[in-house]
Amino acid sequence: MQSFTLCFLVVKLLDLFEMLKLGQKLNEGKTKQIFELVDEPGHVLVQSKDQITAGNAVRKDQMEGKAAIANRTTSCVFKLLQEAGIKTAFVRQQSETAFVAAHCEMIPIEWVCRRVATGSFLKRNPGVKEGYRFSPLKLEMFFKDDANNDPQWSEEQLLETKFSLAGLNVGRCEVDIMNRSTVAIFEVLERAWATQNCTLVDMKIEFGVNVRTKEIVLADVIDNDSWRLWPAGDRSQQKDKQVYRDLKEVTPEAMQMVKKNFEWVSERVKLLLEPKACGRVVVLMGSTSDLAHCEKIRKACGSYGIHCVLRVTSAHKGPDETLHIKAEYEGDGVPTVFVAVAGRSNGLGPVMSGNTAYPVINCPPITPDWGAQDIWSSLRMPSGLGCSTVLSPDAAAQFAAQIFGLSDHLVWSKLRASMLNTWVSLKQADKKLQACSL
Repeated sequence: MQSFTLCFLVVKLLDLFEMLKLGQKLNEGKTKQIFELVDEPGHVLVQSKDQITAGNAVRKDQMEGKAAIANRTTSCVFKLLQEAGIKTAFVRQQSETAFVAAHCEMIPIEWVCRRVATGSFLKRNPGVKEGYRFSPLKLEMFFKDDANNDPQWSEEQLLETKFSLAGLNVGRCEVDIMNRSTVAIFEVLERAWATQNCTLVDMKIEFGVNVRTKEIVLADVIDNDSWRLWPAGDRSQQKDKQVYRDLKEVTPEAMQMVKKNFEWVSERVKLLLEPKACGRVVVLMGSTSDLAHCEKIRKACGSYGIHCVLRVTSAHKGPDETLHIKAEYEGDGVPTVFVAVAGRSNGLGPVMSGNTAYPVINCPPITPDWGAQDIWSSLRMPSGLGCSTVLSPDAAAQFAAQIFGLSDHLVWSKLRASMLNTWVSLKQADKKLQACSL
């Protein structure tokens, strides 16, 4: 079996050499190989292997087809994260068993994020019962050192080591970014797996420094070796590599069971890319003179993947038509948020809010002449009306996205990634300013 698998891998590699012109092998681990790409400077090929290991490779076996399963899983996970807005090294899936990534110098730390206490955490923290739920999430880091079984490290140890990779010195700013990014990545994937009634128990990830951009990005792989997954929150149904770790004896039948679990995950992970609910924003403007303002709302909605429709109607001059348009969008069952764009005397938002159970957001176009008065006409509502007022077109779209994000994990993930990226940009700006001040 091992000779067959080796031959299969050689054939695959020969095919890849012909297609991509692979350069030297840069690294080889237990489950993958990394090759430079001659025709794509700054990029590498990550080739998965059929090997499965546990206990720092104390146990290792060949599992035919694992390379393809792992590659499918990783590719889907990275696509999900990238579409959300998380910075990763992933570029594209190249073949059944390999993907192209940005060349990174890897930071030799495994970042572990835990929602539920289990596994090695219980051994290191006696007295904590399995199933204890961490809120906020529990973060740990482990130095990648096979000879010493990947010891747990503190932030102080990481800072004192003063890693310098691809021209970037890893200091307080970079450690904080990796901490914050790990939490955001976990939360995005946790929310996605929840759509499949599956609990993401814990997860390990790695970061690297992009050799061209000099920025920290999520790198390596995220596959069924990287996490614990419990369908319905039930450990007895676990679908991750823990099943392999727990085997008392490795038999062909046992390995087939492990493979089926890995296949289950690789098939389900594709579903994480599918939205669970389809919503829309309907922008109602009092006149086409407000079109530029409304186009900004539509563009911002598009950044969250939300369909946006623009309509013209006046609650003062044609209230019957306004209510007719409202009924048109209530009648097809699509979740809808209405945005009312009206200045001077804003009757559009209140009329909509008083006649629909759907959310209504006022977003008045502010003019220099009547700005203060326009705002008050949107803020001061009759009793019994619940429409909010947001002045920025971008913020109005964000508010609508937050409403849809309650039921659509893809919209929620974009919001979560945006929060992370804003935080990171502020952190980096502060670091740059401090450097200029010295």
